[in-house]
Amino acid sequence: MREKVVLALAVAAAGLLAYNLYQIFMVLPDEAAQGAIYRIIFFHVPAAITGMIGYFVALTLSILYLSSGNLRFDSLAASVVEVSVVFSVVNIVTGSIWARIIWGIWWTWDYRLTSALVCVLIFSAYLMMRRAIEEPTQRARLSAALCIFGCVDVVLVWKSIEWFRTQHPGPVLSIRTGGGRIDPAMEHMIYLNLLAILLLATALVLVRTRQEQTAREIDSLRRLAHAA
Repeated sequence: MREKVVLALAVAAAGLLAYNLYQIFMVLPDEAAQGAIYRIIFFHVPAAITGMIGYFVALTLSILYLSSGNLRFDSLAASVVEVSVVFSVVNIVTGSIWARIIWGIWWTWDYRLTSALVCVLIFSAYLMMRRAIEEPTQRARLSAALCIFGCVDVVLVWKSIEWFRTQHPGPVLSIRTGGGRIDPAMEHMIYLNLLAILLLATALVLVRTRQEQTAREIDSLRRLAHAA
């Protein structure tokens, strides 16, 4: 059943991405000020939102683990964080490509960029810590604590664009501004591509969750063998 769900999600994501790519590159016109490079926003923004949603899902799962002690919540949280980090890296890389064309530089220590980098570092540390701790309960407990801490920075990433007016562009989506500073057709495509990326992320999480559960079962068998 799980395999069928993953396959259905993957097929839906692939079909929607194919449609979106056609619309983005063949139908939508160039942006008046930025030209063709503005199209990177259709991947930059959805990747950022997907990563943030994932971190807060992991936060919820971490709290559920701390309240119940069920290691399945820990495994699922770890899978969600791993996929979220990938999309956060995509967000930073696509933003750097856009900055090179528009600003003439690959990176600047803008509040938004810096907080996003710190977020990736925190959750990368989360993943590395899990590899360093063998005892399942201790690993799960410390991972949950670090996830909760890391989500504080996720809030800073989300709000920094409003709190700190620096080189980074301000909010453009109507969900953030109330009115929207982007063409409605372009904004619609951002949300449509967000849906495709969320479907892909969900499929990846299901795959990684199964792998995490298998690894936990193997680890339990190994511990039993050593105890015997």
